[in-house]
Amino acid sequence: MDTMHVKTYLSRIGFAGPAEPRLEVLRSVHISHLMSVPFENLTVHSGGRIQLALPLLYAKIVDQRRGGFCCENNGLFAWLLSELGFQVTLLSGQVKRVTTGRYGPPFDHLILLVSLGGQRWLCDVGFGSASFSIPIFLETSVPQEQGHRVYRVRKDSGMHFLEWQQEENRGPDGDWTEIYKFTLEPRCLEDFDEMCRYHQSSPCSVFFCKSLCTVLKPDGRLTYIGSRLSSTTYPSEATGAVLKTTTRELKDEEIAGVLAEGFGVVLNSPLIPKDEMVVPVPDIY
Repeated sequence: MDTMHVKTYLSRIGFAGPAEPRLEVLRSVHISHLMSVPFENLTVHSGGRIQLALPLLYAKIVDQRRGGFCCENNGLFAWLLSELGFQVTLLSGQVKRVTTGRYGPPFDHLILLVSLGGQRWLCDVGFGSASFSIPIFLETSVPQEQGHRVYRVRKDSGMHFLEWQQEENRGPDGDWTEIYKFTLEPRCLEDFDEMCRYHQSSPCSVFFCKSLCTVLKPDGRLTYIGSRLSSTTYPSEATGAVLKTTTRELKDEEIAGVLAEGFGVVLNSPLIPKDEMVVPVPDIY
């Protein structure tokens, strides 16, 4: 498959507007992708192997209406943006582990830089609960509000750090939490092959240790991990909603139905639910 069926892809993510290389379009397809294509690793836990070939990713995400982890979702999204006329560069990111405070290895995370009108934007449709909904402006370190959340990009010695203030910690005096760090060195999809294998086989990777699926919703986020389903409602001044998360335990026989109904995911092979502790990364990056 050398060419992409752009209209089919745009239909998959529910985007129906004019598809031109403009900032409004970039923002719209970004959030549409997040609300349509789950961030998930269920292939790893249903007997399959993930390969970073664009035709395979297109078949999985568009034709089979699945999701994927960062290399899959962002790798395919980069192809879509290029087809729409955007200038896209693949970047390598390193995610900061919440449990240990350590960063993952290089090529731990694939993110995108989009250049438009002489300005640069960070795009990421392959991350979990801390993800931003619309592209982050890279030409400033000023905090950028996105609804109930605030993000910023801090630069230090050639490294860029994506940081956020969580809902309960917003404001001028609030602490900033690092999400991941990255450089602006251009990469290609093949550069991530080794880490793609790592995330499918290493006890130091959350993707190997836990079966998970999460997707952005109009009022929050729905997340499946192991045998639990969590629904988070985001705070909203318009509706008066407050930040709230409810979690329920799932029986094994319920999971397939939950994935189909809540995420639109139907697996070809039985899922083996998994929720094990992640081993700390032995090296410091």
